[in-house]
Amino acid sequence: MIRLIGYFFGIGCFLVLGLAAVVAIYLGHVSKDLPDYEVLAKYAPPVTTRIHAGDGDLMAEYARERRLFLPIQAIPDRVKAAFISAEDKNFYNHPGVDITGLARAIAVNLQNFGSGRRPVGASTITQQVAKNFLLTSDQTIDRKVKEAILSFRIEQAYSKDRILELYLNEIFFGLNSYGIAGAALTYFDKSVTELTIAETAYLAALPKGPANYHPFRRTAAAIERRNWVIDRMVENGYVTKEDGDDAKKQPLGVKPRRSGAHLFASDYFAEEVRRQIIQKYGEDALYEGGLSVRTSLDPRLQLAARKALQNGLVTYDERRGFHGPIKTIEIGGDWGVPLAEVPALADVPEWRLAVVLAVDGKGADIGLQPAKDASGKVVAERETGRIASEDMRWAFRSSDGRKTAKSPDGVFGAGDVVYVEKKDDGSYRLRQPPRVQGGLVAMDPHTGRVLAMAGGFSYAQSEFNRATQAMRQPGSSFKPFVYAAALDNGYTPASVILDAPIEIVSGGQVWRPENYGGESAGPSTLRLGIEKSRNLMTVRLANDMGMNIVAEYAERFGIYDKMPPLLAMSLGSGETTVMRMVSAYSVIANGGKQIKPSLIDRIQDRYGKTIFRHEDRTCDNCNAADWEEQPEPQLVDNREQVLDPMTAYQITSMMEGVVTRGTAAGKIKLDRPVAGKTGTTNDEKDAWFVGFTQDLVAGLYIGFDNPAPLGRGATGGGLAAPIFNDFMQEAVKGTRPTKFVVPEGMSLVAVNRKTGMAAAEGDPDTIMEAFKPGTGPADTFSVIGGMEGFQAPEEILKASPQANQAVTSGSNGLF
Repeated sequence: MIRLIGYFFGIGCFLVLGLAAVVAIYLGHVSKDLPDYEVLAKYAPPVTTRIHAGDGDLMAEYARERRLFLPIQAIPDRVKAAFISAEDKNFYNHPGVDITGLARAIAVNLQNFGSGRRPVGASTITQQVAKNFLLTSDQTIDRKVKEAILSFRIEQAYSKDRILELYLNEIFFGLNSYGIAGAALTYFDKSVTELTIAETAYLAALPKGPANYHPFRRTAAAIERRNWVIDRMVENGYVTKEDGDDAKKQPLGVKPRRSGAHLFASDYFAEEVRRQIIQKYGEDALYEGGLSVRTSLDPRLQLAARKALQNGLVTYDERRGFHGPIKTIEIGGDWGVPLAEVPALADVPEWRLAVVLAVDGKGADIGLQPAKDASGKVVAERETGRIASEDMRWAFRSSDGRKTAKSPDGVFGAGDVVYVEKKDDGSYRLRQPPRVQGGLVAMDPHTGRVLAMAGGFSYAQSEFNRATQAMRQPGSSFKPFVYAAALDNGYTPASVILDAPIEIVSGGQVWRPENYGGESAGPSTLRLGIEKSRNLMTVRLANDMGMNIVAEYAERFGIYDKMPPLLAMSLGSGETTVMRMVSAYSVIANGGKQIKPSLIDRIQDRYGKTIFRHEDRTCDNCNAADWEEQPEPQLVDNREQVLDPMTAYQITSMMEGVVTRGTAAGKIKLDRPVAGKTGTTNDEKDAWFVGFTQDLVAGLYIGFDNPAPLGRGATGGGLAAPIFNDFMQEAVKGTRPTKFVVPEGMSLVAVNRKTGMAAAEGDPDTIMEAFKPGTGPADTFSVIGGMEGFQAPEEILKASPQANQAVTSGSNGLF
């Protein structure tokens, strides 16, 4: 018997040793291909890039995985407790693998064998870190063994807090959110420090299977799982029973955070910043780099820009008539359901979609689109209203001109879906998204910081940014640069050019430019040419000066990269953008200094290191530790001087005349000096206005995306200047009025407005003109552009004997 026992013992020992050898060989084989767990020390997960306005408000977030990294010290104990209770209650006690929990899971799985139930797992938080960071999610024995080995090694290399930090920042919570900080914002729009017990427990429930506990599609399962986590928190002593019971009574309260732009009306600006970051650093840096971007956007000015442009586009569009309903739906049953499915313009909250329920000769009864919750379910009761006839009279004429109605019942019928806007008295006004579009940019002329940008009527309607992407002809708004080139090259504001018909022959082709309206005024000063936007004068001036000089200046100001030296280009026939035009006007406004337009003030990486700063001026003594009676530090401006400061003032003064006496007269009403220029392209396809005060430049255009005539009389002065005025009135509120500064050394001389010569004492038609040192009014009347065969207007002949003599003698008046 003893020998038999010994025999079996020997066989057993042999089997155990053999099994141990097999296990050792297997573990050696598995361990041979294990990944390097030391990479966890260099953990740098994909992190959300956040874009902020100039005042710090969050504008937008961009990420492939919406994650914000939080160090373990910044994560509240309650949050840690919830995840430990839900995932690994023995986390702080086991060596990486929870043997007790594993045995319990094996017993449960054996008990459930053959029942069809999913096997119960026993992965610790450390094991999940090993799987998420270093392994795949394959459901194989090899992977589980590798996971266990790595868990032991990770526990030996890192502290429990570091392991928990890795776990809480890496795990997936659903809704494209990763990490506890990102999940708190995504689900509750809160920071982790603001989460309640119920909210914390729900987030702790999600890692098991976010789709299984979706807050809207699987609400009951989500609440059940959340309550289970709360019970575990109570059981483990992290929460009192009373607090736990109270938390279980709470609804889920999920309020998904809006993705994309967060600051109202900033969509176009944020998208332009996104494109620039990709161009500068690449997509991975934007979507994974965790950049912190501070932009130049001023939220107050941005709201003003949006409102001014939208109102201008709507005003023009309504004058053109009604486009027709957005859609027609059935209203026999519950009209709220099909109406709720019609997409609305989310970034135009002042407007609501409505369906016409009944219409008569005095107005229309409407039903308003009901509100939805985050899951898309209609939650509001049906709401009705009425549009009175006087609030839709503009729609009596169709935009195609084929139909004219006499009352509301001739405009639309029951079932038609339209936009409406609520009035102060509770009634509604008919609205429609305009077909005409436009772009507006506002800039600080001293720094190039873009303070506001509107790229169209609505970003939801069209993401195309007309402020930066639309290539349009600037028309007469380009003329100041032709005149600036002239003033820099020997001409004065009082130089006289012939305003008369001209023919240009080139390559067998004859070009006959015309003034807007067709008339001509004869010999006129450069000032009048700008103020009245004379095409013929501009062409003659450019021809006399040479288009190579004009092209050089246009490129120097950044309007074009390469401008062909063709005379037609002097009238703004080339294509450029609103951003470039505003930048060019900023050079004039700041006294001739080159600027680089910028939407971004500063970029920091995920560690807070500044990797980009727009401010490139230097200040050597600004960071002195102590004041030892040294001179005050001075900012050193190394920017290129691209225009004579005196020329900049002269052209500014001439453009002040555009606002007070010229093509924008009566359209700009501010409490301070304003300079600017209108622009109207051929066939009135685009209407421009670009202008500035001492400290703010703004410019815009209006036109159809597929260029088409805006209609007779649709000029820059009539369409664009009022929008500029609306914006600037709001923009300058609360700021002190300032005047344009006359550069030192310039002289102001009274000249005759018609002849440009020194004004005689008592002459009623005079103006103070700015002259550079060594220049002044002409002593004799001379005309640029030739006078042969020209019959001068009587007022020119009466202006001075010299003018009469120059005309009657046929003098060319070459300057």
